[in-house]
Amino acid sequence: MGTLTGSTITDMFAYDFMRHAFAAAGIVALVSGLVGYFLVMRGQTFAGHALSHIGFAGATGAGLIGLAPIWGLVGFTLAAGIVMGAMSERISTRDVAIGVVLSLALGFGLLFLHYYSGFATQATAILFGNVLAVSLGTIWTLAGLAFVTLAGVALIMRPLIFASLQPELAEAKGVRLRLLSTIFLALVALAVSACAQIVGVLLVFTLMVGPAAAAQRLTSSLWSGLALSAVLAAAEAWLGIALAYETDWPVSFCIALLSALAYFAALGTPRTRRMAVEAA
Repeated sequence: MGTLTGSTITDMFAYDFMRHAFAAAGIVALVSGLVGYFLVMRGQTFAGHALSHIGFAGATGAGLIGLAPIWGLVGFTLAAGIVMGAMSERISTRDVAIGVVLSLALGFGLLFLHYYSGFATQATAILFGNVLAVSLGTIWTLAGLAFVTLAGVALIMRPLIFASLQPELAEAKGVRLRLLSTIFLALVALAVSACAQIVGVLLVFTLMVGPAAAAQRLTSSLWSGLALSAVLAAAEAWLGIALAYETDWPVSFCIALLSALAYFAALGTPRTRRMAVEAA
């Protein structure tokens, strides 16, 4: 195994596909780190996991009718996020229903693959990601999804924080919890769709949950936690690409490995106190 020297880094960026990979991974890591932080804080990680698997059915269905998989992924996850948010503000109470829908979506994905066997290679990329095949057009699509997602999070951030930490008090103050949950899960759906382009639908937790969970172990400050989550996600994504370049291992595996190592390292530190939110 070689070492990551200055010459190696220069060699990596001599290729268009590597520059595209780093750009796409950076965009997705920023979105995943920030949105994932709220996902973990609200205890809705299973909902995020379900959205990624539901997106698999959308991506395979889009491929079956000749559309780009990313648009099927976005459509299905967005619709599912809205429905799940409307079901209840506390998605954790609906785990059984979500699990059933998740299984059904995977079954539909398998059915679509059955009728379009030529899509099998592309399906592998959807399941496990293929950041090294990202085109310039895809980067612009990811940038658009990132802009919409982060703008949406910025607009609802204050009530989202309030409702996440003190839901009863937030509701008493007039915060519409169900509407807020619906908007938030719709934004999670967009983030999941972007993240799946890098690590695949099966490994979305790698960038959406791992860095955020580690950050919440390391700091109790909201703003430093958000920043740390985004930085960890970017570092894991970029180092994972570099490690894959050096070792010829799958990129998604390298990112997943680094994410797990960072989280387990964070587990070894004293747990920070839960952040407090000031009632408005």
